[in-house]
Amino acid sequence: MNSRQFQGMPKCGQWPLAVCSWSLRADFDGIVKAMQELGIGCVNLALKPVFRDGGDAYLEAIRKQEWMISAMTIGFFHEDYSSLESIRVTGGIVPDEYWARNREMVMRSIAITAECGVRFLTMHAGFIEDDDKAKVQKFQDRLVCLADAAGERGISLLMETGQETAECLRNLLEEMNHPALGVNFDPANMILYGKGNPVEAVRVLGRWIKHVHIKDAMLAKIAGTWGTEVPWGEGQVGGEAFLNVLKEIGFNGVLAIEREAGENRIGDIRSASEKLLSWSVLKTSSRGSSK
Repeated sequence: MNSRQFQGMPKCGQWPLAVCSWSLRADFDGIVKAMQELGIGCVNLALKPVFRDGGDAYLEAIRKQEWMISAMTIGFFHEDYSSLESIRVTGGIVPDEYWARNREMVMRSIAITAECGVRFLTMHAGFIEDDDKAKVQKFQDRLVCLADAAGERGISLLMETGQETAECLRNLLEEMNHPALGVNFDPANMILYGKGNPVEAVRVLGRWIKHVHIKDAMLAKIAGTWGTEVPWGEGQVGGEAFLNVLKEIGFNGVLAIEREAGENRIGDIRSASEKLLSWSVLKTSSRGSSK
């Protein structure tokens, strides 16, 4: 991370804060207004609107902004998040019937990300825990295709956590050993999908983590169902412990606040920002008092 790029921006310790654009549930003008209200000038920007009607205007508006963009994110139109079972079947680049379209979307997103001078493109690649070796090989071949394209443009393709255990994702990354592949770590997803303790997962995936989502959640009460997303600091991620383990592994990136539930998203994002800034102040104070 080039610290000069983020001078004057709100930070949690050394980490600049960003907001995920899709959390704001707004058109482009609404995103601009919300970011001004929040006092956050860095964004993790959704590229899915580029592929809808009016996509060219959206892209042109992006280019006119003076935001810092921590990462671009691409999602797919066919994905069904209504249940864990439905997203297992439809998630990411796994479904054969959508691969051609998804490949086209990711390739264009890679080009846009590079043209905008952004280092990372993030996505949910899909469930990789499968005993069918042929399916696993097909998934890896598709991932290599996309990662090769990203590497050729000088960017990294980041897989978002949650749809597999940290150990499973680590094994995949070690086996593929691709220089353009990394991790966008979302601690709440580990809980929402029931895939393990996010603090321990950071230790497992540490060297691949390039970008982090700030989101919290509670475990599901019924196995096989979704957990519940809650405002930052009110769930089971363990805010203080999570930030401490990021420091432990030497994370040197951006914390992008994400909120995908609730009816007061601006308020929840603002609250998360204040808590993160407070952590920064407390850490600074404790260092000063120990001298």
